Amino acid sequence: MGRRNSGQLSLTLERYDVSVAAEIKAIPGRLYIPAERLWLIPLKEVAVDTLLRALPSCIPVVQDSLLRDCAWLLRRMKEHGSYERKAVPSSPVHLQMNEVALRKQLQLRGYSTKTVKAYCGQVRRFVDHLQTTQRPMGKGALHEYTHAILQQGRYSSYVNQAIRAVKFYVKHVLHGEKEDIAYVRPKRVQSLPNVLSQEEVKQLLAQVDNPKHLAILMLTYSGGLRVGEVVRLQHQHLDLARRTIRVQQGKGKKDRQTLLSEAALRAVRTYVEREQPMVWLFPGQDNRRHLTERTVQKVFDQAIRRAGIQKKVSVHALRHSFATHLLENGTDLRYIQELLGHESSRTTSRYTHVSTKDIRRIPNPLDSIWSDGD
Repeated sequence: MGRRNSGQLSLTLERYDVSVAAEIKAIPGRLYIPAERLWLIPLKEVAVDTLLRALPSCIPVVQDSLLRDCAWLLRRMKEHGSYERKAVPSSPVHLQMNEVALRKQLQLRGYSTKTVKAYCGQVRRFVDHLQTTQRPMGKGALHEYTHAILQQGRYSSYVNQAIRAVKFYVKHVLHGEKEDIAYVRPKRVQSLPNVLSQEEVKQLLAQVDNPKHLAILMLTYSGGLRVGEVVRLQHQHLDLARRTIRVQQGKGKKDRQTLLSEAALRAVRTYVEREQPMVWLFPGQDNRRHLTERTVQKVFDQAIRRAGIQKKVSVHALRHSFATHLLENGTDLRYIQELLGHESSRTTSRYTHVSTKDIRRIPNPLDSIWSDGD
C-alpha cells in the first residue's frame, strides 16, 4: 500500500479475493485500473477504516514515507491491529499503458483522429522508454525522457507534444495530479514558413497533366487549404455563386469560408465532367473513402521535381504561399487570418516576416557604393 498522489492510496492485491474486492468496491470514490491491477482509494479516514476492515486476513505492505507523513493512518492501523505489519521503502509505481482508456478519454473530449493517434503514440513511446530503462514512473521520469529525445535531435514541437500527451494520460487515465510529474518545456523554435513565389506556383501547376491532381493543387492554393481539408471536400462545399469554399470542421473543429478562384473552378469543372465523382470530390481507389493526404503529397513532390524547383517544401507550402501573396498584394492581415482559420493573429503575423513587399523597397547600401565598373 502506498501513496499515488496527495489524495489517493494505491493498493495492489497479491491474489484476487471476491469478498475483499466487494468490500473495496463499497468505498466511495474508489477506482480500479485494470492495466495496472491497481486500486486507488481516497486518502480519507472513513475510506481507510473501510479498507482496513476489508483486509482482516491480509498483510498490507505499506510505504515508510506514507506512515511518516500520515500520523493518523498509523494510528488507524494500530486501532485495527495492523501496526505490526511490515512496512517497505517507498518506490514509484511502474507505468503500464492502457491505450483503450486513453483513446476513450481523448474521444470524449472531442480530440481529432490525428491527435488521438499522436497522443497514443507519444504515451506508448514514453512507456516503452520506462520499460527499456527499467525506470519507474516518478517525478523525474518525464524530465529524463524529454531530455533523451531532445538528444536524439527531435524538434521542440515534438517534445512539447510528448509532454502534453503524458500529462493528459496521467491526469485523465491514471487520475494523478500534476505534482506527480516534472518536466521542462524546451524553447519553441521560431521558424519562418517556406513559400513559393507566384511564378514558381505557376511553374508547378504547369507540370500537372492529370485533371484530378491539377484541381486538387489549384484548390489548395486558391483557398489556402490544409491538405487534410482539400481531400475531405464534397460537392456542396463549393459555393459556385459566391465563389467561396466552405471548410467544414477544419483544424480545431471550426467551420470557415475561403476563396474559390475562377481558374480553380474551371479546373474542378473539367475534372468533374471527366471523372463524375460521387460523395467525395476527390475519392480514393475506394469511392467510399476520400483520397489520402499522402497521395496529394506525392503529387506535389512530383510536380516540384518536374518544375525544377530546388526549395525544400511540402504541399503545405501552397497554403503559406497563398497567405504571403495575399499580404504582398495588399490584403489586410485580419482578412487573411479569417481565410486561413487562425485562432490567433500572432500565427498569421508570421507572413509579415516572409513577405518581400516592403523589404524590396529598402535600398541596399552596397549598391550605392559599388558597381560593376568599380
